[in-house]
Amino acid sequence: MVASVVERDGRFLAVEERDEDGRLVINQPAGHLDRGETLIAAAVRETLEETAWQTEPLALIGIYTYPRPGTDIVYMRYCYHSRALRHEPGRPLDHPVERACWYTREELLERRAMHRSPLVMRCIDDYLAGRRFPLDLIRHC
Repeated sequence: MVASVVERDGRFLAVEERDEDGRLVINQPAGHLDRGETLIAAAVRETLEETAWQTEPLALIGIYTYPRPGTDIVYMRYCYHSRALRHEPGRPLDHPVERACWYTREELLERRAMHRSPLVMRCIDDYLAGRRFPLDLIRHC
């Protein structure tokens, strides 16, 4: 999986979407890698599809693992710091995203019970702590 932390004026781009149980959750723009796609291209595509924002990845924040509770599934997330370039307000958002919004860190903390996973705050806090790795850290063959 890929995810993007996009910060603008102290606010972070997030999506409100329905999880597998129909519960409304908050997440970073995130998704899966398509065949033949680089991780960076997937991060750009997923952010656009889920938020209608064109973005540019600037650095890798980190690589995270998260075991999904109650299952044998372990997610691996490549999280990028990306810059917002331009918004396409008429663009439809991918299902199951209900809306894209901008939250401060404090607003996200107030909504912690709605987070899709603990990775939401972990990625933001790592971003705020200055964790940055060069984009060419990951090589595609």
